[in-house]
Amino acid sequence: MQNPLLISFDQAPFSKIKNKHFKPAFLAAIEQARKEIDSIVKNNEPPSFQNTIAALDYSGYQLDRVSNIFFNLNSAETNEEIQKIAQEISPLLSEFGNDITLNKDLFQKVKVVYEQRNSLDLTMEEQTLLDKRYKSFSRNGANLSEDKKKRLREIDAQLSKLKLKFGENILAETNAYQMHLTKESDLDGLPDGAKEAAAQLAKSKEKNGWLITLDYPSYIPFMKYAKNRELRKELSTAFGSKAFKNDELDNQENVLQIVNLRHERANLLGYKTHAHFVLEERMAETPEKVTSFLDELLSKAKPAAQKEFNELEQFAKDLDGIDSLEKWDNSYYSEKLKQKLFDLDDEKLKPYFKLENVIAGVFKVAEKLFGLNFKEVFDIEKYHEDVKTFEVYDEHKNFISLFYADFHPRSGKRGGAWMTSFKSQFRKNGEDNRPHISNVCNFTPSTKTKPSLLTFNEVTTLFHEFGHGLHGMLANTTYPSLSGTSVYWDFVELPSQILENWCYEKEALELFATHYKSGELIPMELVKKIKASATFQEGMATLRQISFGKLDMEWHGKDPSKITDVKDFETKAFSGTQLYPDTPETCMSTAFAHIFQGGYSSGYYSYKWAEVLDADAFAYFKEHGIFNKNIAIKFKENVLSKGGTENPMVLYKRFRGSEPKIEALLERAGLLSA
Repeated sequence: MQNPLLISFDQAPFSKIKNKHFKPAFLAAIEQARKEIDSIVKNNEPPSFQNTIAALDYSGYQLDRVSNIFFNLNSAETNEEIQKIAQEISPLLSEFGNDITLNKDLFQKVKVVYEQRNSLDLTMEEQTLLDKRYKSFSRNGANLSEDKKKRLREIDAQLSKLKLKFGENILAETNAYQMHLTKESDLDGLPDGAKEAAAQLAKSKEKNGWLITLDYPSYIPFMKYAKNRELRKELSTAFGSKAFKNDELDNQENVLQIVNLRHERANLLGYKTHAHFVLEERMAETPEKVTSFLDELLSKAKPAAQKEFNELEQFAKDLDGIDSLEKWDNSYYSEKLKQKLFDLDDEKLKPYFKLENVIAGVFKVAEKLFGLNFKEVFDIEKYHEDVKTFEVYDEHKNFISLFYADFHPRSGKRGGAWMTSFKSQFRKNGEDNRPHISNVCNFTPSTKTKPSLLTFNEVTTLFHEFGHGLHGMLANTTYPSLSGTSVYWDFVELPSQILENWCYEKEALELFATHYKSGELIPMELVKKIKASATFQEGMATLRQISFGKLDMEWHGKDPSKITDVKDFETKAFSGTQLYPDTPETCMSTAFAHIFQGGYSSGYYSYKWAEVLDADAFAYFKEHGIFNKNIAIKFKENVLSKGGTENPMVLYKRFRGSEPKIEALLERAGLLSA
């Protein structure tokens, strides 16, 4: 029987793929990619852009497809067997990557083309690809001595396994914890929908009563509404102590090994720290610029955050006699204060945000802005029955993309929300290969009596990930490595974060925010309250993001070799941004997947960096109308479709006419007067 991953396919053939197919497919695809590289190296013609740089970018296509399918499943529909395969495969992929960047003969050909670059008649995209390709060699060891190349290979193999193990531990910890409640009084304060979901979950596990887990749709409502402070403390502590229990799922040693290996790798390549290495290829450029940016924000946010915290603490004391506000009190009393100030809470809003309506709404926003049409289809294979599939067309009925949407938590799916792709867009031999894009989230599921009703925060999350999705769907580049979201990491959040702004606008809400029972449009009074509450506790929220960015830079912007205690190091890193008393048994670093498993190491600051971009960009829309076609076309043509083909600041200025101003963010966040 043939391996379905080794037969030519366009759409991922999920129904035919078995776990046993993955490793043979990887081995065969790696071998095929090696042959493609060998043919470039052995080509007797003089090195040129086409026979070296372009050929290199198009090589390994089958390996990319297999990798995309496998690692997306390892995130969204994993099991122990897949995780075991990932541990076996990751070092092989790391070794293959090193075989390319450390291939002397291949680098020599790339170098010949690079040194002729000024005499070649290259397009901007070709210039960018050549520069990127040359740097990918020089920045990854091509100029090292043989013994240093050997050490680089060892480091990369170790890192690939450590990062996987880090993520596996978090998922195992998340799945292992259950708070089993048998007294209904323990659920006092919880909305009926949250109670029903907890009862439904308990029943599915053949238990009486109610189950609360660390999955966001279960965890967040409990922390926000449960009156029982001791139970909130228990749940908060369980969430905050993931992979920090000195047992077989502990990540402390993994964290220390990862940061030390990254530092050693950066030193091998001639960089002071991992942050210096990473930021050379970012808009921010240097750790000093990042620190300066975060400090500037901190100077504005901290006074506002401290004021908000003091108000919250006084509110909790007046309401319930709480003398010292703890982390497990934050969501609960913030929600109570928000209700008091704005007469607004998620339970009033949720009936207007039925998941299917929000999906239809974000599609409508994409149609009004970019002329896209989404058609649900039922003959595309999917990896789980929860997944919805759509074909995307432009206003001229041209096929644009496949879109997979996977919105509910389950045991084989990691927490959080993300966008990914099963196939990138690129052009080759006159054919435009369109992308296959996926959004994965963990939203409140439906119950027996209610459909899936989203909190407003989940609505903004859906819009956020869909913004990333548009970046992938609307890609219009020639080369796969420059397509879609293949941009500087501190630019990649602009398309996602700007789309969140439409969630707060009456004109957009009127497209989809209707009551799931009556069909009544969301009342204007609620829309005004959503707008008015947009800057509620924004100082505290900003301070929180700054603290994560600073923790990331502390781990990666200095020599970590003397660090022995993860918790102690983290506590010191948080000292300038801390509002709540520390909880000794919790640690963020051991579950900070963004920087230790994902691609955000030395890059977590980019969320705030991109907020400056998105606030400035949305101000442009606001000035001329949030559905202004001309501005939407400029955004599509200069940002969404361009991928990484040009320097992002050049693209941004072409769209906006000037560099972004931090004042736009401060004004939107209500921090200018702070």
